[in-house]
Amino acid sequence: MLLPDWAVLNAAVDWLANGLLNFSWWEIVLYTLVTTHITIASVTIYLHRHQAHRAMDLHAIPAHFFRFWLWLGTGQVTKEWVSVHRKHHAKCETHEDLHSPHAHGIETVFWKGAELYRKESKNLETIAKFSHGCPNDWIERNLYTRFSWQGVGLMMILNLALFGIAGLSVWAVQMIWIPVTAAGIINGIGHYWGYRNFEAPDASTNISPWGIMIGGEELHNNHHTYPTSAKFSVKPYEFDIGWFYISVLQKMGLAKVKKTPPKLTLGAIKPVADEKTLEALIANRYEVMAGYAREMRQACKSELEALKARQGDLSALQAAKRWMHRDAEKVPAAALPHLDQARAAHPVLDKMVVMREELRQMWLNTSQSREQLTADLQAWCHRAESSGIEALQKFSMKLRAAHA
Repeated sequence: MLLPDWAVLNAAVDWLANGLLNFSWWEIVLYTLVTTHITIASVTIYLHRHQAHRAMDLHAIPAHFFRFWLWLGTGQVTKEWVSVHRKHHAKCETHEDLHSPHAHGIETVFWKGAELYRKESKNLETIAKFSHGCPNDWIERNLYTRFSWQGVGLMMILNLALFGIAGLSVWAVQMIWIPVTAAGIINGIGHYWGYRNFEAPDASTNISPWGIMIGGEELHNNHHTYPTSAKFSVKPYEFDIGWFYISVLQKMGLAKVKKTPPKLTLGAIKPVADEKTLEALIANRYEVMAGYAREMRQACKSELEALKARQGDLSALQAAKRWMHRDAEKVPAAALPHLDQARAAHPVLDKMVVMREELRQMWLNTSQSREQLTADLQAWCHRAESSGIEALQKFSMKLRAAHA
């Protein structure tokens, strides 16, 4: 009878229990967090900002590292991800946008986002229409695309070798990281819940002002407002860790940023608005309207304080104040009665809502000439400054100080 080689058996059991590295539990957790964060960085820097939106150029060294890591960590094919994402922007919030919780329901997008993505990634029409500019070299065709899921298989083998049986848990976390964070949180919650800096034409929201866990993708409203910007943070209190990494790469000569969010430049107040003022308004329209929203919120606050002082009914204005600065088509039907009631009771706020829409029409109206739009802007500023409303007067003078 052959007796078992106890040394070999013990070694096998020890490997299953500890792997090659014999890490403690917290070291395994740290490794998992680091590797999943590298995956997030690869998605946001390489796939999203570099490939999908061309907001930056990457040197071949980091570009290929990201491609290789995504092959290991996600089995992601660049042209498929890019195509689906570009279609998301082109068809945003419509039934053709499989990322939209407003078209397909928040539960569907959150829980089945990865499944929706896989379905769309097999749509040959989508790939043909939206994949232009994606890598098509030998290694892309013969490894990353042809053997896309062999990469994640290799990652599983590496984790098993390093950590033993615990490596399977590490691998499982690595595999669900992008489906949960990107397909579920960003595509789902990022169009459903959060705060908005800008009145972008879709329902995008910023989930958090600190974009760390998901590489800066949390600042989703900022991104949809300026989709070709390599930087997602716009407010002083916001932080985009993806932008931090890009800045480091740029200092090392490994990246070149092509575009960042525009910044409204102010100079001396002009006697009247001119064509340069119009250019500045149109180029910085989202920032301009965000400034207008601040003035409206302050006006609402003043009206509420006046109501409190005379012990008036606050309910209608409190229910309507969050919608005063929103585009009319973005106001839910349930809020319209409160908004109408508040506007009727507060002429100052009504005037500000009316003039906001008039200002917005200046870049929406494509049938008018540049000269006519300039004249319209001059007339708008004159009405604002003669309205007797301090918020409108201050805003108009700031607008006349803007230049392209």
